[in-house]
This record gives sequence, structure tokens and C-alpha cells, in this order.
Amino acid sequence: MTLTAYLAHLDFKDQLAQELKNIKACYDRLFLCEGPYQESIWAQNTWFHPEFIEIASIGDAAKKLKAKQRNWAPYHYEHKSRLNLIAEALPHVSAKRITFDAPLPTQPMGGFTLVEPNLLLAASRTSSPWAHGSMEFVEDKTSPPSRAYLKLWDLFTRMPIRPGKNDLCLDLGASPGGWTWVLAHLGAKVIAVDRAPLQNDLMEHPLVTFKKGDAFKFNPKDNPEIDWVFSDLICYPEKLYDFLLPWLSDSKQRNFVLTIKFQGENPYAILEQFRSIAGSQIIHLYHNKHEVTWLLFHNPT
Repeated sequence: MTLTAYLAHLDFKDQLAQELKNIKACYDRLFLCEGPYQESIWAQNTWFHPEFIEIASIGDAAKKLKAKQRNWAPYHYEHKSRLNLIAEALPHVSAKRITFDAPLPTQPMGGFTLVEPNLLLAASRTSSPWAHGSMEFVEDKTSPPSRAYLKLWDLFTRMPIRPGKNDLCLDLGASPGGWTWVLAHLGAKVIAVDRAPLQNDLMEHPLVTFKKGDAFKFNPKDNPEIDWVFSDLICYPEKLYDFLLPWLSDSKQRNFVLTIKFQGENPYAILEQFRSIAGSQIIHLYHNKHEVTWLLFHNPT
């Protein structure tokens, strides 16, 4: 029997429960499912092929885990004191924050928890090289105009594609400029659109062109040179979807990174419309809040 476990993002446990099929057991935010891997929006981390391991003692638990691999992150469900003692008996795993663009960890990160005092649930391999999928960066607290830049750092850390120096990006609803700041630092040219200006240094940045106005009035026919479309706009998802359709029907293949911010009585229904767009995907970044990120990459590397 194939098992997979999915750890929900904070505050999205109910959404993950509705999304998954064949749930065998639930350990607070950790859902154990029968069957092959399921693509999920709401899982912060996925445990591949978890197994139940009977243990006789703290030392026995550490010995059995170390025999499988080195790096383990404890997931606190129940029996927390005993779980901590097992974690202390394992090799130390660095909890340093991530430096953006530093080499990614090469060693796999496992996850384990105690479902009973003498019964582990453990997976040697998970979907993230960081404990529980947590992406805590060494933040730049002086240069970026807002903390929204962390969303793009998050995305570009986990994805193999990003704008290059020859790319032209459209940043919709850009003010005060968190995303524009990231894109310009990557060397891309940026057209930043908003009714309000950007942070002063970005208004004067040689790679940034600011256009004051309504972001939704931009269309592909008037902007054929655009390679990437970015949006962190605060708007109803339905309005964002309607804005997107002409860009998708245009002949030029572009890459898209759009934040879908949930509003209304049934905020998640719109996701099926976005999901139905061929080749696209929806993820909940670690730095997303009550929102998700819709992606469409036409030229992945």
C-alpha cells in the first residue's frame, strides 16, 4: 500500500482536507493518505512513502531514524516532550535562515512524528530541503519598499525559471515596488504600473519605467514586447481572470506570475477556472497569506 502525507499550511488545514482524497488518518495539520502522490495547493510539505516504525526507547528511535538518513525535522503533534528527546538524540540540523540565491541544500530532509508513545510515523524524503517546507530568508530590511519581495524570493528559490537580463516584465499594481525591486535586481527591465508612485530609488532606477494609471487597462495588443506579466494586485479574483484572458489568447507566449487574493463568500471556487488553463499551476507560497500564486511558464529551463 502506497502512503503519502501532506502537511497543511497554517490556517489552511480545512482546505487541504477538502482537497485530498483517500485520507487514512489526520494528525492535526498532517494528513496521511493512501495511494499515489496528489498535487496539492494547500500542502506546505509532502512526505513521500512514510512508514510506521515501532520503537522501544528514545535511543532506539534515534538509532532507527539515523539508519535511514541523517537529516530529520520533528513534527509536533502529540507526546511533544518525548518527540523533543528523540530530536535531541539525532544529528544537529542547522536552522539558519536562507540566503537568497545561495546554493540549495543537497541533502534530503526527512520528517517524523510520534503518533503513539512507541510508534513513529516517518518519511526519509519530503518535498522540501527545509524543515516542514519553511522558507525563512535572511531579509533585506533596508532596501525593499515592502515585504512583498519575499514572495518572489520564495518563488524563484523553488522554481527553475526567472526573468533574465533580456526580458521585459510588466508589474501590475506595483506600488510601492516590492516586486519591481526584485525584478530589477535580477537585471530584467520592468514596466511598473500603478496609480501611486514607487519608492523614490525605484522611480529613478535605469531598468524601471513607471506608468501611472489603471493596471487593468493594459492589454497585449498595445504591449507586444512584454515577456513576463506579474501581478500582486489587490482585486477580486474574477476581475483578474477576465483581465488575463486576452493575454492568453494573444499569439506571443509569455510567462505569468499572478497573486490570487481571496475575497467574497465562496472565494475558492474561482480556482477551478484558473486551474483549467492548460499548462498552468497554482501554489501556496510559504510567504502567501490568504492568497495563492498562479503560474504559467511557456519557456521553462
